[in-house]
Amino acid sequence: MSVATAFFYLFSFVTIASSAMVITGRNPVHSVLFLIVAFVSSAGLFLLAGAEFLAMLLVVVYVGAVMVLFLFVVMMLDVDFAELQKSAKRYLPLGGLVALVVLAELALVVGSWTVAPQAVLSTPTPGNLSNTAALGQVLYTQYVYLFQAAGFVLLTAMIGAIVLTLHHRPNVKRQDISAQNARTRASAIENKQVPSRTGVPVP
Repeated sequence: MSVATAFFYLFSFVTIASSAMVITGRNPVHSVLFLIVAFVSSAGLFLLAGAEFLAMLLVVVYVGAVMVLFLFVVMMLDVDFAELQKSAKRYLPLGGLVALVVLAELALVVGSWTVAPQAVLSTPTPGNLSNTAALGQVLYTQYVYLFQAAGFVLLTAMIGAIVLTLHHRPNVKRQDISAQNARTRASAIENKQVPSRTGVPVP
């Protein structure tokens, strides 16, 4: 057995085991941590397959941003785990039905999957371009409009989230840059003529 094969079996076992622990974990924090382990192991499998860009994307985006955000949200929320387990058991038949439908869809996709001949012919050789360079060349030439459209969709979602969560309170002091720049010396400084020996009396 070669070293690459040994690492493949290792990463595969860790991915399957951590995925099972995500589903069967009783604590949501532990489930999120096991999901991070599953993502890191999947990144190792991508590296073994030669897709280094997908591996780094999985680590940076999902592990470094999404999963850490989920972990902080779960830890900050006051979740009643007993009530959560009761509700999970209540919706278990519906969840099983949805899982069967998803498995059937995956089986149909895998069964009808074929390789496009032009995709095989246009694949660059390893000595010509790397995977990251080839992906960037296709993404920013052939699919540049779809890439920009995806960016606009994410920008719209970000603006919508800010608008929905931004609430103006009437009695909160806020900085007004235009008012600060427009003020003069007369409005900013006031001279007071205090008479001599008229301070605050000491009790």
